[in-house]
Amino acid sequence: MAITPLDIANMALAVLDEAPIDSLDQDAKAARLLNLHFDLTREGELAKHAWVFAIISALVPGSDSGSGDYTLNYAYELPADCIRPLPLTDTGEPGGVPISWRQEAGLVYSDQPGPLTIRYIANLTDPNDWDALFTEVLVAALAIKVAHPLTHKAGMIDIARAAYDRALDAAFSANAIQRGGRLYTGGWATQRGDLRSFR
Repeated sequence: MAITPLDIANMALAVLDEAPIDSLDQDAKAARLLNLHFDLTREGELAKHAWVFAIISALVPGSDSGSGDYTLNYAYELPADCIRPLPLTDTGEPGGVPISWRQEAGLVYSDQPGPLTIRYIANLTDPNDWDALFTEVLVAALAIKVAHPLTHKAGMIDIARAAYDRALDAAFSANAIQRGGRLYTGGWATQRGDLRSFR
């Protein structure tokens, strides 16, 4: 059965025990809040983890930036739908040998000549392309965002956060998210300047 952004918005409202809306463009507070937060929350939740359904590979030609030997002198343009690249390896596969790289805006720089296979998290916007477990996480994340401005009840934020934690735990348990050593190496996280602790 096809699912729509409106379905997801109404599931978020159900978490908060709020009445459903007829449209995200409806002139109602709930619709305005959910419409405001929907796309940014979706992108944020995609970016936080290596969701298996959203991982795409692309063979990208490189160009020599002329910065000289022993530098990250090959530049690669990231695909337009890339939310973030995953750690680069010599083969483009998670089990390959890690290679040096850095990201600046929409470019990746490496010391490897192209073409280079880049695995990345894609900005998938159609809910029918998503894993059901990601949908559950997004529903709860939206509920967290709108809980206080919509209900003015602090307890509803706690209910939404608990739903989020359960949904994320289920996603990890089902291997819907690639974990630890397969993607998030300490060296990669440090190189990217990302000091968060991953589950």
